[in-house]
Amino acid sequence: MIRHSLVSTAIITALSSFSAHAAVVTGQVLDDKNQPISQAEVHVHGKAQTIKTDNNGQFSINIDANSQLHISKDNYVDARIAVNEASPALQVTLIPTSVETVVVYASALHKNSLEMISPVSVLSGDELRNKAKPTLGETLKGLPGVNASYFGPVSSSPIIRGLDGPRVKITQNGLDSSDASRIGPDHATSNDSLAAEQIEVLRGPATLLYGSGAIGGVVNVVDNRIPTDNIEQLTGAVEYSHDTVSNANTYAAKLETGHNNFNFHFDGTKRTGDDYQTPRFNLPEEDHEGHDEEEHETATSVKNTFIDSQTVNFGTSYVGEHLTLGVSYGRIETDYGIPAHSHEHGHEHEHEHAHEEGEEEAVYARVEQDRWQGLMSYALHNNWIETINLRLGYTDYRHAEIEDGAIGTIFSNETTEARFNVEHKLGNWHGMAGYHFSESNYDADGEEAFTPASKTTTNALFILEEQQFGDVTVELGARLEDYNIDSNVDTSAHDHDHDHEEHADEHGNELTAYSKSFTNLSASAGAIWQYTPGQSVSLSVSHSERAPLSAELLSNGVHIATGTYELGLGYVIEDGEIHFEPENIKQETSTNIDFGFRRFSGDFGYTVNFFYNDIENFYYQQNTGLIFDEEHGLETAEPGHDDGMAVYQFVSKDAKLYGIEFDAHYQFNANAMVKLFGDSTTAKLADDEGNLPRIPANKLGSELQYTISDWQFSLTGTHYFEQNDITAYETATDGYTLFDAQANYQLTVGPVDTQFYINIDNITDELGFVHSSFIKDQAPLPGRNFRLGVRGYF
Repeated sequence: MIRHSLVSTAIITALSSFSAHAAVVTGQVLDDKNQPISQAEVHVHGKAQTIKTDNNGQFSINIDANSQLHISKDNYVDARIAVNEASPALQVTLIPTSVETVVVYASALHKNSLEMISPVSVLSGDELRNKAKPTLGETLKGLPGVNASYFGPVSSSPIIRGLDGPRVKITQNGLDSSDASRIGPDHATSNDSLAAEQIEVLRGPATLLYGSGAIGGVVNVVDNRIPTDNIEQLTGAVEYSHDTVSNANTYAAKLETGHNNFNFHFDGTKRTGDDYQTPRFNLPEEDHEGHDEEEHETATSVKNTFIDSQTVNFGTSYVGEHLTLGVSYGRIETDYGIPAHSHEHGHEHEHEHAHEEGEEEAVYARVEQDRWQGLMSYALHNNWIETINLRLGYTDYRHAEIEDGAIGTIFSNETTEARFNVEHKLGNWHGMAGYHFSESNYDADGEEAFTPASKTTTNALFILEEQQFGDVTVELGARLEDYNIDSNVDTSAHDHDHDHEEHADEHGNELTAYSKSFTNLSASAGAIWQYTPGQSVSLSVSHSERAPLSAELLSNGVHIATGTYELGLGYVIEDGEIHFEPENIKQETSTNIDFGFRRFSGDFGYTVNFFYNDIENFYYQQNTGLIFDEEHGLETAEPGHDDGMAVYQFVSKDAKLYGIEFDAHYQFNANAMVKLFGDSTTAKLADDEGNLPRIPANKLGSELQYTISDWQFSLTGTHYFEQNDITAYETATDGYTLFDAQANYQLTVGPVDTQFYINIDNITDELGFVHSSFIKDQAPLPGRNFRLGVRGYF
């Protein structure tokens, strides 16, 4: 009995070092001129406890034995100080920097942008608001290593280091966006950059926390729809802007308030715009049939690129000393035109942007999404287990394509996701372990349903650990994932594997029940060495495995938006016939090396990253040299025969991607700064088999920022080089240079901080074509655009 009591007491004592503190540490935070820094944040690493220095830069904080203090302040390099119960009063000096330090929520371990081992870029604050566009791709394409797929300005997804589609995970507050943007480039992402608080771009594999689909990187949109800090008073913001290039008007509003630990959030946006204008360009031949061959028809706008969108979001939370609970709901309703996607009709379109009777009938998309998110976080303030976190998400997404006033095809995706993790400290290791569940029910019905309905289920365990050895921080991680796809494949016109269960649908089509499971293992190791204050070098190596999406595996049909007939990995073509033979499907396996240098102290700073990505069984769409038409089926493509659609099939081959990305800055004085940035990506098949298709062109740019009194000015020039590293059936793309300017004026009107701004995009009205676009010749970049707007904060 006594023995059991002693054991129980020992266990309780060990587990309930609950708020037990060994000592109080005091200190003062100074700058490089020995002046006190007020409002600097002092945080016990791995804990929820944070305090701020007073006007004299002094602080006092409770610690556990052998703790680490993390001290940060905007425009200064963070400091980490090892302390224990015997530590004397501290004097900490922070080194000034012209690089903004921002906590990266996607890092999971509370790291800021300068401490990350993997390369990361963060857009936040006024920089994000000034650069925000209706789509993520257009918002982020100026960052080093990031480009856009560009299916017109209303549907443009990020491309990271030449990788896009399912290899770039797009998340909102760490949970999948769960739309249909990974299925085809004409499907817009549902994330709203106009209402975001912060957008984070993690380059290179981020598969440990976010799943096997993140081989290329992660774009995480952070908002405050579930407040995680107590809001003491009513705050808000409103904005209006007008774009001349598309006659677009954008309205946005946000309100937040709180009382007695309960917090409330509301935000909403509305955007309407017409077809966008371009410099004069030659229309492709198929767009002007019937004209004299010597007469080349031109255009100064891209038809069917209107947008009519509204979003609304509500959120609430309770934030206590230990417990945080919250929930949010968001609704999106968007109509947008799909360029290069039309049919001949003799009727007037029901939409207000319809063309006149007798003209080509425009096809447009109607997107509706309901999204719920939940958050539970419990901070134990314990020596071992620090916090327990649970995030839940449910998304009901519907994308309908309207043709001739009626719904032609409906794509839907219903997703449930849960992410549970425990942040802990084991000896000198600080880390996170957790479980990730995702279930996606995808369906498509209509003439463009080139991918069958499918159910994808993922269960995964992951762990991420870090330890500091002097000036070196080491990070290790692993993820084990069970990935399963279930579908019914229409094989009524094709041969099939008779080992599968067969049945018929309500229309009498012959269906094959197909199920495939994969076990994906990913692991990473990396280190960052701050070899002198304000300068560091980082190295990371990762191994990532990815199973194919249903679109990559099971596609079989006409994709009108891209003008192609698409086949998945599960099909083979023999003697002009298509057979369903999904054997020997292997995972895509990536081995990635990242090597980076950073300088972020003083007036001069830079970030330079080198990467090398060796991918086995790389999935990509290859032009088969065949065409498809309804009357003759598959035929060999012949010159002058334009009646059919090119047949593209997903194939699996080894590939190598490598390159460099960099940005550098120099602060001339308190008012002026110049930046230089650029990137280069080479993407080739192994064994000299050629280039990968639609790889973005290299870019090089510079930005000048100048501030005087209440005015802020910037001028940016970006040159996109010619892209002639192409595949068969691809055409080279000429280079072009874009110049953009911006002017902001700050003033205070009563209790409202107001900002008037004007942005001039493409000042020289340059004609530019995006090589990575499926419809580059039909949809050049917008021409000169004046964006005028006003923002107010209270």
